[in-house]
Amino acid sequence: MFSGIITDLGTVRSIEASGDSRFEFSTGFDTVAIGTGASVCCSGVCLTVIDKGEKWFAADVSAETLARTTVGEWGQGSPVNFERTLKFGDELGGHMVSGHIDGIATVVGVTEEGESRRIVFEAPDSPDGLHRMIAAKGSVAVDGVSLTVNEVEDNRFGVNVIPHTLQTTTLGALKPGDRVNLEIDMLARYVARLLEGK
Repeated sequence: MFSGIITDLGTVRSIEASGDSRFEFSTGFDTVAIGTGASVCCSGVCLTVIDKGEKWFAADVSAETLARTTVGEWGQGSPVNFERTLKFGDELGGHMVSGHIDGIATVVGVTEEGESRRIVFEAPDSPDGLHRMIAAKGSVAVDGVSLTVNEVEDNRFGVNVIPHTLQTTTLGALKPGDRVNLEIDMLARYVARLLEGK
């Protein structure tokens, strides 16, 4: 589990395509403290560390993940948000994030609001009505970043991103047309599932 609080902004170091694709990432993390088999949230996608060295780690990415997330669009040098898994006793500064992407959202608007930035996203069409699980004042994870939803209109929703987050995550470079990994608040998903049973 993760909290959606990004602790490192790294990059894709290399990609080796095979049955599964091997991605190597450059990171500011102390990789000595990251065990092989550990999970790292990479721009919202939970990946397993299979190899590592000083200031880098590697993960295998399946064809399914490449098809259903933006990982398939990454290339050498692409920026990536990183978060290590929560440990018991850690502060939960964001919300509970699983690292399982529900869909790919698209940026449709970016507006400066003082020193912050309002970003509007369009949730993807989905058979389970993904946009219905996004609520004003609720939480979403965008590229692994925990955000509070300001407003919702049909399948579009807006968030306000503070300067710190703009500077320390990939969100600062977003522009209309960009695609991002979207994870719905798991509580909203469970509520929707319960309501389906009525």
